[in-house]
Amino acid sequence: MTLNINQQTRFFEDPPQDVAALVALEMQGKTKGIAVAINQQVIPKDRWADTPLHEQDQILIISATQGG
Repeated sequence: MTLNINQQTRFFEDPPQDVAALVALEMQGKTKGIAVAINQQVIPKDRWADTPLHEQDQILIISATQGG
């Protein structure tokens, strides 16, 4: 499966099946302060496990940072 993650095309032979699995893979298990949008639609954290991924999805994963 090919996914576009943060403007980088990635191919997965064994792709994550949902947003929760993708975040776990990409963020090394970190979920605090993470936001995800798929095809310009923000996915609430409580829907990550229920939101499947599809070929050519455009995914944006952002992490909050602290500072000033």
